[in-house]
Amino acid sequence: MVVGAVFTLVGIAGFIPGLTTNYDTLMFAGHESQAMLLGLFAVSILHNVVHLAFGVAGFLLARTVDGAYWYLVGGGIVYLVLFLYGLVVDHGSDANFVPVNPADNWLHLFLGVGMIGLGLAAGRRHRTAHDH
Repeated sequence: MVVGAVFTLVGIAGFIPGLTTNYDTLMFAGHESQAMLLGLFAVSILHNVVHLAFGVAGFLLARTVDGAYWYLVGGGIVYLVLFLYGLVVDHGSDANFVPVNPADNWLHLFLGVGMIGLGLAAGRRHRTAHDH
């Protein structure tokens, strides 16, 4: 639930001038957007909408232990894939439609590892509780 709330707040923050610098350059998608959440993370309208959708998914899936596990582990895998994408994509090319920058890459690695770790820990704790 907490992870879903954070993604929802990040998605909202991406639409708030001041929290997002260069807000007047915010574009639907693509690397041309110069908008930066907290002055660090490249964002676009699509990027913000994806964060909002990911946050809502977290709220919905957190209603069950299995749902929370798959949200965290599956979402963590998605973020690790985004990390790899950010390493190989030319940040100035049209292929960088997300958009990502070096700060995003590090954040995606942290999120991927963190979410998978949380999911595995919660799943293990749930299985242990049911074994006793």
